Amino acid sequence: MILPIVLYGSKILRNKAYDIDAGDNFTELAANMTLTLKNQQGYGLAGPQVAVLKNIFVIDTTSVNNDGTAPDVKMYLNPEILDYSAKELYYNEGCFSIPGIFEDVIRPDKIEVRYRDENFDIREETLDGLTARIFQHEYDHLQGILFIDRLSSLRKRMIKSKLKQIARSSM
Repeated sequence: MILPIVLYGSKILRNKAYDIDAGDNFTELAANMTLTLKNQQGYGLAGPQVAVLKNIFVIDTTSVNNDGTAPDVKMYLNPEILDYSAKELYYNEGCFSIPGIFEDVIRPDKIEVRYRDENFDIREETLDGLTARIFQHEYDHLQGILFIDRLSSLRKRMIKSKLKQIARSSM
């Protein structure tokens, strides 16, 4: 089932998400989030963006990490970022919850992460490049942080009227 996307202005996007327990029905939620992500043709989708205040996100790097013939979709439960590289890069980011706004955001190029997988097993990985960026963007959602929070005050002022329009449309 394709889930509705929560838009900027909704208080849920500013709340910190809660950990998922092994008994939670996260498999169906992740499947619905994956369908929603594919429908939106994006890279990542976090629980708060579909009005679920749980520490879950899905990332689809099919078009990034391979030739596109084999799906590369992963579910991350209760993710943590353990370490960041010193090297940081700018990349133009957007967000389903803030449609029509794309801005350059600086983030570490490489991160070490821990999360639970679809079997609720603990995994640790080192991510780099676009996959690391997507992970950080979605992880921020779980903390109540939006990519626009990482912009300079000047850039924020420049997009203020667009943000107000999005917030009005979400009511």
